[in-house]
Parts: sequence; C-alpha cells; structure tokens
Amino acid sequence: MESIFPWLRGRLDRVGVLLSCLCLIHCLAGLVLVAGMGAGASFLLDPSIHKVGLLLATVIAAAAIGLGAVRQRRIAPFAVALVGLCFMMGAVLAGHGFPEAALTMIGVVLVATGHILNLRLNLRKH
Repeated sequence: MESIFPWLRGRLDRVGVLLSCLCLIHCLAGLVLVAGMGAGASFLLDPSIHKVGLLLATVIAAAAIGLGAVRQRRIAPFAVALVGLCFMMGAVLAGHGFPEAALTMIGVVLVATGHILNLRLNLRKH
C-alpha cells in the first residue's frame, strides 16, 4: 500500500500538468477566436468550462500536491499551487475579458509549477 501513493501522486501530478497546459491552450485559443471572430467563440468561452476546470484543478492539486506535502514535509509545491488556484479563482470571479484570461494563465502556470516541483521532490525521495 505504501508504494502505491508515490505512483498515484506521480500520475496525478502528470495529469495536473497536462490539464494546466490544456487550459493555457484553451485561454490562448479563446483570445485568438474572440479577437478574430468577435462573439462567435461563445462555446469555448462558456463560464461553466472555467468553473469545471477550477474544480478539477483543485481536486487534482489537493490529492497530488497535498499528499506530497504531507509525506515530504515540503510546503513549496503546495504554496505555489495554492497561489495558482487563487489566481484561477480570481479569474472565475472576474468575468470574461482580458483580466480573466491573464489571471487564468498566471494561475495555470503556477499550478503546473507546483505539480512539477512535487514530481521532482517525489523523484528525489525515491
């Protein structure tokens, strides 16, 4: 049972980085579509996508980075990801527009950085 937690955390960290990258691509594509097509990109910019993304990011970060922080006794990955999640929450509250995109992009980069730090600490421990 002890050996499954590092494996599971590693998988969750990788999923977290992947989702962060997809979110970043989504934000950039949304900005390009809005700038190029006006309001024609409403599906990509649906607020529910951002709420679901924030929920997924929070659950995955809590599981992977939270468990890593407890096991490794290192707060840095958790703190970086938490700041990123706060930026993402600010983006959800900001509504559509440039502030939302900027806050989201900063947030997902920080969350991905937290996952990468957690992966590195996990690899050093083993």
